[in-house]
Amino acid sequence: MENKLANFTGKIVFVGFGSIAKGVLPLFLRHLPITPDRIRIVAADTDDERIANQYGIPYQQIRLTENNYRQVLEPLLEKGDFLVNLSVFVSSLALMALCHEKEVLYIDTSIEPWEGGYTDTSTSASDRSNYALREAALDFGRKHPGGPTAIVCQGANPGLVSGFLKQALLNVAKDNGIDTRPSTREEWADLARRLDIRVIHVAERDTQNTSVRKKRNEFVNTWSIDGFIGEGLQPAELGWGSHEKHWPKDAGTHSFGCKAAIYLNQPGAATQVRSWTPMEGAYRGFLITHSESISIADYLTVRENGEVVYRPTVHYAYHPCDDAVLSVHELAGKNWREQPVKRLMRDEIEEGVDELGVLLMGNAKGVYWYGSHLGIDEARQSAPYNNATSLQVAAGVLAGVVWAIRNPKLGVIEPDDIDHDTMIDIARPYLGEIVGSYGQWTPLEGRNWPFEEDIDPSDPFQFRNIRVS
Repeated sequence: MENKLANFTGKIVFVGFGSIAKGVLPLFLRHLPITPDRIRIVAADTDDERIANQYGIPYQQIRLTENNYRQVLEPLLEKGDFLVNLSVFVSSLALMALCHEKEVLYIDTSIEPWEGGYTDTSTSASDRSNYALREAALDFGRKHPGGPTAIVCQGANPGLVSGFLKQALLNVAKDNGIDTRPSTREEWADLARRLDIRVIHVAERDTQNTSVRKKRNEFVNTWSIDGFIGEGLQPAELGWGSHEKHWPKDAGTHSFGCKAAIYLNQPGAATQVRSWTPMEGAYRGFLITHSESISIADYLTVRENGEVVYRPTVHYAYHPCDDAVLSVHELAGKNWREQPVKRLMRDEIEEGVDELGVLLMGNAKGVYWYGSHLGIDEARQSAPYNNATSLQVAAGVLAGVVWAIRNPKLGVIEPDDIDHDTMIDIARPYLGEIVGSYGQWTPLEGRNWPFEEDIDPSDPFQFRNIRVS
């Protein structure tokens, strides 16, 4: 596993040093020709575990703001360096622009606004959505084509799941007797249409647990708590499929951009959906807003004479670890006021798996799930400072960084633009078992309620049937 995957002579500058940055650091040192003296860290919080100090990496504790980020970062960045943005509440667009000026490579795992941007009620829900943030990033790319590669939203999800999706489409195509190898966006979209893929879930079930159970007034999670709460309080967002017949009564649309997505006028952490994974079976997850819900729906859109004739409905269906579910329940009960205590689960985890993949619905052979089963024991054996959740994300970041170093002049790109074989091959050693599995589940399966529900039995894969609340 010690093989070097890319030739890199610059510095790496981390912005943010939370669970994902801590988890990806040993992967960089293992797979890139870089030593600690060529790494810098800028983060808002202290490095409580003093991991940076163990490696001898300079650590600057400062909260980046719109007023100081240039003053802090410009002295650290030179042509050929790589800025790895794993922070929250620091504008991705501002850092991308700085990297473009300095001819520095860039990657993040989500497109972030400055602090307060998600909850600024002086702007519309549309203007502060992930949809709007993505459109701004893509617009920057269109205005600055061919500059230093800047990969937005490349972790596990968003990120690796776009690679999983392409492999899943190839697998289902083969099982349907279709011999194809798409090479363009249009060909991938046409394949999804031919397979009658109506809905795509990023279907994740995290079963990691510990005997140190959640306490009152405590938020517990297996990855960034600030990140989870931040996106959980945003309106739920989803790519809106061409097969949908029932418009949600609380839905909003966007007047700009690709128009591949809608949003619901309630938090994602208050929106539940029905989904399925091979290990868990049927479950209820949260429809948390994620960039891949928009980018995948946009990527797989087929237009004829300017009109949309095919697009799948795409969204996240997330069941976090059980203590995180309890934490969200308590958060909602407090009218979305954050708990005073936050605890990130890592070393105290005793057992469990993060089951993360894509679920394709609509093909005649049944639903098809493809993704990663990574257990806590294997995660610990693979890399230090990780649990199963953080290592899947770290593997996606590693794949993106290697891709950018190998392809340094692509401008702004998304995970959907990366060769999926390369992405999965780089990440594979850190993903546990990669599984493809069919099921006969539908959102209408096993309904056994005494009350009549507003469902559409003519098409089980209508969002009306998938949405719980």
